[in-house]
Amino acid sequence: MLCCRSICLSSNNLLLVYDQAVKIYTRTGDQGQTGLFGGARVLKSDTRVAAYGDVDELNAALGVAVAMGVDPEITDVIGKIQRALMALGARLADPGRGLASDKLPKLALGQPDVDRLEQWIDHFEKELPKLDRFILPGGTAAGAVLHLARTVCRRAERRIVSLGPDGLEPVLLVYINRLSDLLFVLARAVNARNGALEVEW
Repeated sequence: MLCCRSICLSSNNLLLVYDQAVKIYTRTGDQGQTGLFGGARVLKSDTRVAAYGDVDELNAALGVAVAMGVDPEITDVIGKIQRALMALGARLADPGRGLASDKLPKLALGQPDVDRLEQWIDHFEKELPKLDRFILPGGTAAGAVLHLARTVCRRAERRIVSLGPDGLEPVLLVYINRLSDLLFVLARAVNARNGALEVEW
């Protein structure tokens, strides 16, 4: 049993918890439904649930990359991204787009976060050779996982797009789009810093 004040996100369950004990299993999803912010019950196959499930999968893939071994600078960047992905998942679970980030500051996600992704892209690209061709995903274990995370990010983006223009705040789509670019650069940076050669296609 957990006692916390947090947002718990998984591919099929999202709970907002305020200083109360929460059981890991709730039995509320045994019939294939789950709850969104605002109380709506939807099938676990719902596009919105699939969207924040993809974001959760991306977050887990980033955790694997860190576990595989990356340097402290990249570990710090990935940690910040993982926190932002928790906020993104929570925002996607709010069909009414009425989640008050002023009441829950950890859910704030906006243009400054997009700007930070672009700053990281520019920072890491400075140490990388210019690309003239496509490269095959691979390299070190952590680099390969970051390439995989990039593809999960693109899937999450496609799923988010399928919610339609009225289904989410536009900046969330910009964020996930820019994040996939950063993950490609991070995969290259991890491989370059560990002497792994890139294989061109």
